[in-house]
Order: sequence, then C-alpha cells, then structure tokens
Amino acid sequence: MSVKIRLKRLGKIRAPYYRIVVADSRTKRDGRVIEEIGLYHPTENPSIIEVKSERAQYWLSVGAQPTPQVEAILKLTGDWGKFKGDKDAVSTVKVKEPKVPFVADEKKKPVLKPKAEKPAVKEEAPAETEAAPAVEEEQA
Repeated sequence: MSVKIRLKRLGKIRAPYYRIVVADSRTKRDGRVIEEIGLYHPTENPSIIEVKSERAQYWLSVGAQPTPQVEAILKLTGDWGKFKGDKDAVSTVKVKEPKVPFVADEKKKPVLKPKAEKPAVKEEAPAETEAAPAVEEEQA
C-alpha cells in the first residue's frame, strides 16, 4: 500500500480551499483519509497555509510520497528542507497583518442626532384607584 500526502478539495464552485491529508493512493481525491495534517486557502490574500510540522515529518519519514502541489507547500513551510536534512530550513509563508481596530475621532460631532425626549403622559387610572377605597370607608 503506498501512502500519499495530497490535497482534499472543499468549498464552493470558484471558492476552493483544501485540506492537506495523508491517504492511500488508491482512494478518491475527496475520499477516506488516514489523517489531516494541514490547511491551504489559496483564495485569501496572502494564501493561508497551516501544516502540522511534526506530523508531516513523521509521514515523510515512514515513506509517504507528497504530490507536486503538496511538495511545493512543504517547501514554503520549511518542512521539506527539514526532511531532506537542511537544519536551517525556515518557513517563507507570508503572514497576514492583523486588523487595526477602528477609533472614531472625538473632535468630530456624531453623525446621529440625539432623539428628543417625549413628555410622559399622566395616567388617570391611579387617581381612580385611590378614590375607590375612600368610597368603601364611607359605607362602613
């Protein structure tokens, strides 16, 4: 049985993303897998690449053959160089910059106008309830 490290396609039409998986070479592309060892989102800018390095090293050491696409990803993450014996292998994956939280200017006026408070309408019902006990006292 030969084992391959390959991409399993997920997502919608024209919006693919992939899982990097270890599978038997005879299974379908999106079929049963032995283990999932990473993610690859090519449509993001920059592409998101996450690989469990220790698991990738293990599967390469026991003879799993990566497909050309996965081999290119492993070269970017530095795992292929580590497998080949290059101790100085470094990841060259670009990391997305964190978003800066929005801070509104305090000098400028707010866009929305404050709502005018409506005067409260006095209810007549409480006055009637006070009059009712007075009537009962007169009858007693």
